[in-house]
Amino acid sequence: QAQLVESGGGLVQAGGSLRLSCAASGSFFSINFMGWYRQAPGKERELVAVFTSGGSTNYADSVKGRFTISRDNAKKTMYLQMNNLKPEDTAVYYCNANIGQFSSVRVYWGQGTQVAVSS
Repeated sequence: QAQLVESGGGLVQAGGSLRLSCAASGSFFSINFMGWYRQAPGKERELVAVFTSGGSTNYADSVKGRFTISRDNAKKTMYLQMNNLKPEDTAVYYCNANIGQFSSVRVYWGQGTQVAVSS
């Protein structure tokens, strides 16, 4: 089976930067990285940055101009560059991808990586 593993989270002070990675591993025929989501304490999971079907990207208004999503299909890895971090960015960040295995395609989520931004 396939899995997604996020890394790169940690504790950072406001104004700092982090780069999150989401690496896919295991046996699968195809992968389509969808994007990044986050969940803050007491809140529902929300969209942060995604790739659209048209090949563009969409960002939450709260992160526009600060975050950049990218992917390297050869490395089977997706990234989220986060600059000028704010305390309100504190959350567990999850990567999301559609992975094709055998005759089916399933939605996969990583285990999440914690990002904590101090004021």
